[in-house]
Amino acid sequence: MTYVVTENCIRCKYTDCVDVCPVDAFREGPNFLVIDPEDCIDCDVCVPECPAEAIFAEDDVPQEQQDFIALNAELAVKWPSITEGKDPLPDAADWDGVEGKLQYLEK
Repeated sequence: MTYVVTENCIRCKYTDCVDVCPVDAFREGPNFLVIDPEDCIDCDVCVPECPAEAIFAEDDVPQEQQDFIALNAELAVKWPSITEGKDPLPDAADWDGVEGKLQYLEK
């Protein structure tokens, strides 16, 4: 099992999770983060750190967001590793909790 970043991270991109990841499993895109399933050690430390509550254990990903399991794996091999926290996107607070954000994902 691995952990998965889901829709609520899109256009927020808080990086509190990155700072606590012991294996640098996060990858960074323009407006979204993913977890590399090959690097994730299932330690769970990132979940409580995410202010957007966008990270789930693979078995707990909500049914309507199951596509994010494959999306994390796909983008993890394309995007660079992120190992230090950064400021969230400027309008992150406005996007936190907005549904239907997949259309805004920049690959």
